Amino acid sequence: MIGRPERHEAAEFHWNYINQVEGDDPLAALLNQLPQFEELLGELSEERSLHRYAPGKWSIRESMSHVTDTERIFAGRALWFARGLNDPLPSFDQDVSVAGADADRVRLADHLEDFRQVRLSTLTLYRNLPPDAWMRSGTASGKSFTVRAMAFLLAGHAEHHLTLFHEKYLA
Repeated sequence: MIGRPERHEAAEFHWNYINQVEGDDPLAALLNQLPQFEELLGELSEERSLHRYAPGKWSIRESMSHVTDTERIFAGRALWFARGLNDPLPSFDQDVSVAGADADRVRLADHLEDFRQVRLSTLTLYRNLPPDAWMRSGTASGKSFTVRAMAFLLAGHAEHHLTLFHEKYLA
């Protein structure tokens, strides 16, 4: 059993995401989200996937690109910390990242496949960590995180976007 992170394992802001994960097993949450994304978005038309729920908000495709890129970045941070590398990691600006992705030119099905592949890679990373690596920590964006907190953060961030898709984009 991995157990839930303690308050000191992540920046206060990130508890908004961590608290969205039920139970003590972030890997189960990460795995369970794969079919949820596919079931929710897999049948949307390409036209509908360009929908923005308000002016200035990301499209569904841009949101999926953001979820996937965030997972790549945070899994990379987890790997960095798990391997005992000590150099602090920089922040990333999600708006710059989304703009640079030009995600609306990519089909939604391709975004979903990209997410699936990245998520499977994240799961492989975490499944193969040495037991003591889960409690290693490092600094990113000027904040300290444990590898364990990163797993919950990844699942909680994806859960946040699943909720947004349900409540804002597809309501």
